[in-house]
Amino acid sequence: MFENLVEILKKNPRKIVYTEGTDARILESAARLKAGGFLTPVLVGNVDEVKAAAAKGGFDIEGLEIIDPENYAEFDAMVDEMVKLRKGKMSAEDCAAALKKSNYFGTMLVKMGKADALLGGATYSTADTVRPALQLVKTKPGSHLVSSCFIMVRGEEMLAMGDCAINISYEDTVDKEGNVTLSAADKLAETGVECARVAKTFGIEPKVAFLSYSTKGSGKGPGVDLAREACAKAKAMAPEFDIDGEMQFDAAVSPTVGQLKFPGSKVAGYANTFIFPEIQSGNIGYKIAQRLGGFDAYGPILTGLNAPINDLSRGCNAEEVYQMSIITAALA
Repeated sequence: MFENLVEILKKNPRKIVYTEGTDARILESAARLKAGGFLTPVLVGNVDEVKAAAAKGGFDIEGLEIIDPENYAEFDAMVDEMVKLRKGKMSAEDCAAALKKSNYFGTMLVKMGKADALLGGATYSTADTVRPALQLVKTKPGSHLVSSCFIMVRGEEMLAMGDCAINISYEDTVDKEGNVTLSAADKLAETGVECARVAKTFGIEPKVAFLSYSTKGSGKGPGVDLAREACAKAKAMAPEFDIDGEMQFDAAVSPTVGQLKFPGSKVAGYANTFIFPEIQSGNIGYKIAQRLGGFDAYGPILTGLNAPINDLSRGCNAEEVYQMSIITAALA
């Protein structure tokens, strides 16, 4: 998998911002990327502190760009741009204070075209990665929400699962008069299509199953209706993909069960991209695959943003930082 992504980066050089430049895991990954020569890291932090941390860990970052928010020549221009982006929601003083923080500063580097992608979260929460991204980079045209996808790998077998990390549930968005402006089914459908697109990037030919406790109407309930309606909308949004549902997991993965319960489906029994109806089942599902199924989990890969910005687990190791760096930059 990573060989293909590295080839993409060799053909299309990219810069990736690390918002936690003094972290040993970040520095180890940056040193490896420098040695590899196919992706350029940019480290955010105090220059002396970053260099001292690298020296302490024995990491060669000589020649890499280190940017300190406290001494950035274009800081005032960055503040002005952020004020415009926030459209009166934050004053210049508020924006300057936010940009002293590495997560906001790094996100603005991407927004202003100084880098192509960002990886953060080694020392702070998912919300502290996603919030600046939503406020500054924003969702891409046609997208209405940020979601996530995990790529699951076991030997040569690859699967995609979403959303397992961001959206707790899917609810209708309504205006002040109570009119639905974006339905829960629209949101889940978008999650499914974006997950399929990520799967395609990783060489998976998506067969997308919208999962439920029901297969083709065998069960009843609001969750079943949501999965069925989202599936129909996703088919209309992305006719280039094989998409079906609602279906139970056994119908999605077992050809015998799938064709018995959902005869004629191109997906039932052969699914490789699984869309969960809410975060609880998604998070549990990918971790079962990881811990009992022996799959390596790569993600969460955030979808729906104008630029690749991804979040690390605070418990990550240097190898995971390195791998997520390649994944993130390859999506740019």
